[in-house]
Order: sequence, then C-alpha cells, then structure tokens
Amino acid sequence: MQNPRKYGKPPFCVAVVHGGPGAAGEMETVARELSSCVGVLEPLQTASSVRGQIEELKIILQKFLEPPVILIGFSWGAWLSFMLAAEHPGLVKKLILVGCGPFEEEYASEILPTRLGRLDDNERHEAMRIFEMIEENIDAAQKDRALARIGELLGKADAFDPIPGLPEINHAAILKCDAEIFRRVWKEAAAMRQNGVLLALGKNINCPVVAIHGSWDPHPAAGVKEPLQNILSDFRFILLDECGHKPWIERRARHRFYSILKDEI
Repeated sequence: MQNPRKYGKPPFCVAVVHGGPGAAGEMETVARELSSCVGVLEPLQTASSVRGQIEELKIILQKFLEPPVILIGFSWGAWLSFMLAAEHPGLVKKLILVGCGPFEEEYASEILPTRLGRLDDNERHEAMRIFEMIEENIDAAQKDRALARIGELLGKADAFDPIPGLPEINHAAILKCDAEIFRRVWKEAAAMRQNGVLLALGKNINCPVVAIHGSWDPHPAAGVKEPLQNILSDFRFILLDECGHKPWIERRARHRFYSILKDEI
C-alpha cells in the first residue's frame, strides 16, 4: 500500500495521523475534504512500538513535507502527534487533537464501561470475547479480523448520530487492521499515561495546540481539557455538541468540524 498517501496539490503542509493503533487509512475522508484548500499527507503507521511510530512519522514528515507542518491527529494519532511535537518541536507549527484519549489515568476507567453500556447484550458479550482473543495465541489474520470487528462494535457505541452509508461507520475505510501493532503499541502507550510520562511531554511543546472533542465521545472531555490547559502555554479546547468520537461522520457536527479545521489551517 502506498505510504504516505497524498491528497491535493503540493506543497503539502498538513498531515493527518490515524488512530488505532493499527487502523491505517481511517483519515482518508478528512484528508480528501481538506485537500480542496491545502495539500494533505496521510502517513500510515506500520511500526509495532511507540518509539518506532514516532520515528516513522518523523521520517515521513521530513521526507515529504516542508516543516514546520500542521499535524491533525485522531484518537491514538492525537497522542502520537503530541509525542512527536514534544520530541521534535521544530517539525510542528500547530497541533490539532481530534477525539483524543484522556491524558491522566483517573479519567480512563469509565471509557470501556461507557462503550459497552451503549451496546446490546449480544454485542457486549461479543466485544468482551474479542478482547480476550486479541491476547490469545491464535493466527495473526484471525486476530486482525477480530480487531476489525471490535472496531465496528465500538464505532457503533462511539457515534451519536452518524450519517447513514458512510464507509467509516462499518470500518470499511480502514485499509488494514493490524492487531499486533494495536496490542504492542497500546500496551506501551497506556503505561505512559499511567506513569505520567505522556502528559509530562507537554512541557516540551511550544506550538499552538487545539483539541476538538465530541460531547458524546466516551473518552471524557475533561481528561483532555484539564490536564492540557495546565501544562501547555498555548491551548484551546473546542467541544462539539451532539457529536461522538469521529466528528466527520456525525450528521449534526460534521459541518462545524470541517469549518473549524479549515479555519485552523
């Protein structure tokens, strides 16, 4: 698969960073929308460690863009962009965090219960079984299919009022779900949140940071807003009403989301 994918005309000065970890391709819709006004790069993360993904993203930005650039990171990609901006401040002009996970452990405990509580009994049991499968010693392709399915289930729980028929709703926009990348990278990243290393990196970020968050997102908005406003010197938080985890699929928030992004870039 082509990596990175390019949208619009050069110069490319914006990069969209997907979530997961291991959900390459899910930012295509956002990249295409923004490409009408700016050249956009969509890096696909393939490394199976936090350090590897930081280095991979750094190399792509240096090779294909002219830094400093604007990074738009979604979910895990928001954390990854945050870490890169902290370690390589000269590469990033502005950081936009979309649907970001909370930066302190105290805010994280209710995420999974909230998601599971939005599913019916059969879906809830299926989700719990899939989480177990991902940790088991089974065929890699089977794990990848399981991760794709959990993405569909959690995507349903995460959405407030999604536009019918969009490929992002049933996970079809993702080029490849990689369970091994998810398992390894997320284990490291979760530990960084738990021990405070993740948030502390914010002390090294000197560019403007904007967080865009849905009011229905199971990742608590306070877990992004409160820690970051206490550690970043230039930070703004924008809450989208009637909006879930992915603003670009939401019927009632999509237009405002894109309007904000275009104003920011």
